Amino acid sequence: MAFTITGQNRPGRWLVTCDHATNRVPEAIGDLGIGPADMARHIAYDVGAAGLARALGEALDSPVICSDFSRLVIDPNRGEDDPTLVMKLYDGTIIPANRHADAAEVDRRLQTLYHPYHAAYAKLAARRADTVIVAIHSFTPCLKGRALRPWHVGVLYSHLDERFSKPLISRLMRESDLCIGDNEPYAGHLPGDAIDRHALQPGRHNTLIELRNDLISSEAAQLAWAKRLAPILSEVLAAL
Repeated sequence: MAFTITGQNRPGRWLVTCDHATNRVPEAIGDLGIGPADMARHIAYDVGAAGLARALGEALDSPVICSDFSRLVIDPNRGEDDPTLVMKLYDGTIIPANRHADAAEVDRRLQTLYHPYHAAYAKLAARRADTVIVAIHSFTPCLKGRALRPWHVGVLYSHLDERFSKPLISRLMRESDLCIGDNEPYAGHLPGDAIDRHALQPGRHNTLIELRNDLISSEAAQLAWAKRLAPILSEVLAAL
């Protein structure tokens, strides 16, 4: 299976997504050639993000879709022509099985994983005319050889649609204990990425929230963050 859906029939306006939910490598793909320690790192999935996404969906009474394959197999948050769709090197780790993946192998992964995930995502997003997409990701506190990242939470968005994210950033900055990243630690738009495909092109309200992964490493922390974020998201939406 390329995805899991939780709360498919919940009535809420939100669609909570998690593009990098798991480090699972489907049996049909085989071994990627890297060890368990690397597969447990942020390079293989967004640590803690799936638990947070599911808890947030429950708090918002809205459905949640999570990928069910590692981003190292194929990255569902990249366009099909993006050179990082199948990563060969990530944060100092070479992925041997991807180094020589030819066009046929990439297409196999597209057909069996990437396309089914996005088809299910599109169907959920279309269930209501007023769907709001909130994508949940996590980031590592420090990339190899780089400075520590100071943010607790990053809010990412495209310059093509700041309607929801800018007010969300302003609201989060009122939380005195948090350091909030405005399009940090990454730029918020890649042509063909999941938000571009399912929110920008159809014109849906959207935002992408990045939590520093050490803050959501336990189930208790994930639940606490969901409880904190849900009313903030609802407050911002109500004010639009």
